[in-house]
Amino acid sequence: MNPVLHLILGTGPVGCWTARALVARGLAVRAVNRRGQRPDLLPREVEVCAADCLNAAAVRELAQGAAVLYQALNPPYHQWQALFPVLQASALNAAQAVGARYVSIENLYLYDPSAPISEDSPIRPRSAKGELRARLAAEVLAAHTRGEVETTALRSSDYYGPGVTLSALGERVFAPLVAGRKAQLLGATDQPHSFAYIEDVGRAAALLGTRDDALGQAWIAPHAPARSQGDLLDLTGEALGRPVGYRVITPLLMRLAGLFNPGARASVEMMYQFTAPFVVASHRFEAHFGLVPTPTEAGIARTVAWYRARAEGRA
Repeated sequence: MNPVLHLILGTGPVGCWTARALVARGLAVRAVNRRGQRPDLLPREVEVCAADCLNAAAVRELAQGAAVLYQALNPPYHQWQALFPVLQASALNAAQAVGARYVSIENLYLYDPSAPISEDSPIRPRSAKGELRARLAAEVLAAHTRGEVETTALRSSDYYGPGVTLSALGERVFAPLVAGRKAQLLGATDQPHSFAYIEDVGRAAALLGTRDDALGQAWIAPHAPARSQGDLLDLTGEALGRPVGYRVITPLLMRLAGLFNPGARASVEMMYQFTAPFVVASHRFEAHFGLVPTPTEAGIARTVAWYRARAEGRA
């Protein structure tokens, strides 16, 4: 193992796939979650530690010896406003304290999707969560500009792929289809929407953590050409070898669900992403780093295989 330590805060799907990409490069990896439990997707070579990342002192302690810190945390959707600023401050302060490079895993909420989204798109959020994301992203790049810590950021649309459950193209879609029931799709089935395949996001994060030419910039991870959710459902049916059905959760239905469910209530303001085109152009990352997105057909097939294995107790 390379003695240079890479520290990942968060062991959700993006944290696990980042760890897998780093381990494949022969790098030493430490991952942190609240309970210190190892997710099935996390390689055995990764050291797993328990800490509450809201505790800045605990994060600084675990960051000792780290050359790169990846902030891949994601608090409950309805607690973003309260928790995300504290989590980021804790992670940034730890990176600065130990002199580690900081890789910020972000999303695209800060952009206006009325045109295809790229690194050149204006910062123009359309929601309270987007405004929060814009503020947090600005803090990361400002810390780099001030010379306090070397930073870079990776931004992606909704994830899908092995291990991804809490996503618009996650458990509400693949789990019922594998079981022979109808999927639940958000917003509309005929609008193009760019999704990010999770293995591509992990490989992209590992690249940013190991490349000096990534610093001081925000990058958009590789995304395959946008497809409608209806197209993706057809591909899923092909992978399953049978026709599939779906139900649509409209903005009105999401509002009604929000009367009882805080997660649904927090999702209402983001429904605009699924009722109109949401297209991502990731050409800059692909050209600069030579990493191309996984074809959607292959990504859907691997996702279906993982959900099948999980349903059979093999994942």
